[in-house]
Amino acid sequence: MKDIIAFFPGQGAQQVGMLQDLVADHPIIKETFEQASEAINQDLWQLSQEGPAEELNLTYNTQPALLTASMALWRVVQAQAEINVKAAAGHSLGEYSALVAAGALTLEEGVKLVKQRGTLMDNAVPAGQGGMAAVLGLDGDQIQQVCADAKEVGLVEPANFNAPGQIVIAGTASGVEKACELAKAAGAKRALPLAVSGPFHSSLMKEAAEPFIEALQQVNWQAPAFPVLHNATNTLADLADIPQRLVEQLYSPVNWIGAVEAATQAAAKVECAVEFGPGKVLAGLNKRIDKSLATLNTGDAASLEKALSGLAE
Repeated sequence: MKDIIAFFPGQGAQQVGMLQDLVADHPIIKETFEQASEAINQDLWQLSQEGPAEELNLTYNTQPALLTASMALWRVVQAQAEINVKAAAGHSLGEYSALVAAGALTLEEGVKLVKQRGTLMDNAVPAGQGGMAAVLGLDGDQIQQVCADAKEVGLVEPANFNAPGQIVIAGTASGVEKACELAKAAGAKRALPLAVSGPFHSSLMKEAAEPFIEALQQVNWQAPAFPVLHNATNTLADLADIPQRLVEQLYSPVNWIGAVEAATQAAAKVECAVEFGPGKVLAGLNKRIDKSLATLNTGDAASLEKALSGLAE
């Protein structure tokens, strides 16, 4: 049995056609999508395969579709490899995927919850009025200064500490645009708008927090079967405070650097991580955070084959 760290991606990993080259050989993928689709009365497979991208990228569609894709890949790997998860973490939405994988809530509960989460987040700041951008080449202090200087035109804040030299900002559309200009002037290599529909993990999301507490309290939470790290605190999930930590996550920055470091500490001597989801975003970030941690991908046929081979060693 292979000891691993399990990672689950967040918004931005989704793409039209995701998992298409895997579904014929792995029927459990379609079964997982059917199970999730029935729970929220929405055809998530059709949305994932046909889009259009503008529809898939709306947060209340992205979140259930991406969680389902991650769970489908999780089930594929579980069916074909003997793995022992020593620690798990997910980037933003991926925290919910990690909790579903750990049995803290069911897939049906998960997709219902993130569908509502996405709707509340969209209502807090309707699509087009806020956004996010990745800034490359500046440190945390420089980003804080850029955001402070840009606030004269619109609120903008650090939202994701993804890797050394890669920090995501979030805020009003005007604030993010101004901050990108200032970041480039301050020496940033690049400042790129992200394919998300709102200013996630900023204080603008606090409006979504209160009604979301009610939704979280209706879930029949179970103790996670393996250690799962929260985004907001980089601490291990405890049954008593999971809802509170997930509420805080809405409007708090994602410290992915801290999550990876905490996961490697919780899973001492484990040198293999697996990213359960489409794309290879987390593998790229992890390489910059901890070069000793090899991250296997699962989101396409070639990556999955390589991952299963690696897990069999």
